Amino acid sequence: MLARHGWELVPGEEDHAFDVALVLGGDGTLLRAAEALRGRGIPILGVNVGHMGFLSESDPEDLPDVLQRLTVGDYRVEDRATVSALVVGPDGREHANWALNEVTLEKTVPQRIIEVRVVVDGRPVSTFGCDGIVLATPTGSTGHAFSGGGPVVWPEVEALLMVPISAHALFARPLVVSPQTVVVVEVLDNSRTDGQVSFDGRRTVPLPAGGRLEVRHSSEPVQLVRFGDAPFADRLVHKFALPVTGWRRPLPPS
Repeated sequence: MLARHGWELVPGEEDHAFDVALVLGGDGTLLRAAEALRGRGIPILGVNVGHMGFLSESDPEDLPDVLQRLTVGDYRVEDRATVSALVVGPDGREHANWALNEVTLEKTVPQRIIEVRVVVDGRPVSTFGCDGIVLATPTGSTGHAFSGGGPVVWPEVEALLMVPISAHALFARPLVVSPQTVVVVEVLDNSRTDGQVSFDGRRTVPLPAGGRLEVRHSSEPVQLVRFGDAPFADRLVHKFALPVTGWRRPLPPS
């Protein structure tokens, strides 16, 4: 299946009609494809015709070779971890969702801060005012979390990241926790603004003062097509144009 700057499953088509979903676009297009295909057993191959295309495997000029390799099955499938999220309003109403990159809690009034409490595995860690909080997967560590000062995490690392955005606190640093950890962010009753939760920047739900957001590792990954075994470090250097011109010799084999 092909898609350019968009994604749509054609009504009536059976999932088993496709071995691989070929997505033409940027990271936003691939996230939309992941939204449509997660749980269907169809891996996604991204061809970047967008800006960064960090999730994409190939560039447009490689398309003839990509199609040839797909035809003969010369590829591997990589599982990327996702997170499950539960938004619980002050009235007890619940909204469940998920994300491949990140779940983000943001303030709804620009000139005010949102007051939150962070709870990890049922234990309070800190309370502070901020512009928002990003809860990201390793895949999402190079997205919104990276812009907020969070660490870059290799995709194979099993972890969940919490990155406060513009926090008004001495101790409001990024946290990296295990995949068994449950992170809860409560919007305090005295918060100066309500919050809004977004999932991969695509789906949103309000979170008023007195509500909470629960995020945990999901058992349902998103599958991406990869060619070969290029190190993740090479992808970082290529996508961010990192300066490595002084590097001369490779590391000895382990």
